[in-house]
Amino acid sequence: MEKADIKSMLPGEIEKVLFEMNEPKFRAKQIFAWLARGAKDFGEMTDVGRALQEKLRERFYITSPEIQRRQVSKEDGTVKYLWRLIDGNAVESVVMHYKHGSTVCVSSQVGCKMGCVFCASARGGWVRDLKASEILDQVIFAGLDLKTKISNIVMMGIGEPLDNFENVMRFLELVNHPEGLNIGMRHISLSTCGLPDMIDRLRERNLQLTLSLSLHAPDGETRSKLMPINRRYPEEEVLRACERYFESTGRRISFEYALIDGVNDSDRQAAKLAEAARRLGAHINLIQLNDIENSQLRPSRNLKRFISILEEAGANVTVRRRLGSDIEAACGQLRKKAAQ
Repeated sequence: MEKADIKSMLPGEIEKVLFEMNEPKFRAKQIFAWLARGAKDFGEMTDVGRALQEKLRERFYITSPEIQRRQVSKEDGTVKYLWRLIDGNAVESVVMHYKHGSTVCVSSQVGCKMGCVFCASARGGWVRDLKASEILDQVIFAGLDLKTKISNIVMMGIGEPLDNFENVMRFLELVNHPEGLNIGMRHISLSTCGLPDMIDRLRERNLQLTLSLSLHAPDGETRSKLMPINRRYPEEEVLRACERYFESTGRRISFEYALIDGVNDSDRQAAKLAEAARRLGAHINLIQLNDIENSQLRPSRNLKRFISILEEAGANVTVRRRLGSDIEAACGQLRKKAAQ
C-alpha cells in the first residue's frame, strides 16, 4: 500500500483513520499538533504509544524539507531559504522581519506557468504543484530555524497560488487551524496574476485573507506584453472578478504594480491606474523593479511623479520596501533552482 501524506490531513481526517485502527480519536489532536511543531518522525511524538507510532509509520509519511542553502541579507536581515523537497526538486521562500513581527513569503509551485517577463520564477518552466504539506513546511521550518514565531504569510513566492487551488486551500485550512500554527486569515495575503474563475471560487470560500492582484499595467495592451496570461484573461475580465470578490467579502483588494522604465510608468498610465483603484476601492502597492539576470527591463525613473499623480487623484498608495535584494530575495527574484 502506498503511504499517504499525513501532514496534509486535518484532525477530523486523522480521527477517521484512528477509528479504523481502533485507536482513540483524541490522539488525532496530539498527532496534528506534533506535525505543526515540526516532528519529522512518528517516534518524536512522545505522548503517542510506540504501537500506534508503528501503525502510523506503516501507512503514512511525514514531509520535511532540507535546508539546501540559507542566505542572510547584510542590508536588512532578510533570510532566503532554498528547500530541497522529498523528490529532489527545490523551491525558495523568504522571511522578512518587521516591527510587527516576522513574515514568510512562501512558494506554491515548483516553477511557474505564467511567464511574466519581469519575474524570474517562470524561468526553467513549471514542474509540479506543491502539496499542502510542502507549503506548510516552509512556514514551520523557517520559524524553527530562526527560533521565531511567524506571524504573517504572503503567498507571493514561486508559482501562481490559484493555479494550485485545492492544495493552497488545504494549506490555508491547516495553517489557520487552532490546533496547529493558528495563523489568522487576516494575517495572510495571496497574490494572483489574475485567473477570474479561480478568483470567483476563492470568493465563494469567503476567507478573510487579503487578495493581491499582480496588475502591473492599467491597459490591456501593455499588460499583455508583460503578462501573457492577459491574452487569455483580459484585464477587464480580471477586474470584474476582483470587483465581485470585494463586494462579496468586504475585503479590500491590493494592486501590485512594478514600475518599469518607459513601459508602464507614464502620466496617462498613472491616471488610468488611479481610476481602476477608485472603482474597486483598491490599495496600490508600488514596487521598484528589482534586477533580474539577463533582463533588459529597468526600474522606473519616474517614481515620484507617478506617486504624485496617484495621490492627486485620491488613490491610496504605498511603495513596497526593497528587502533582501542583495541575496536575490526581493519581489520577482525568486526562482526554481536545482538542488545540489
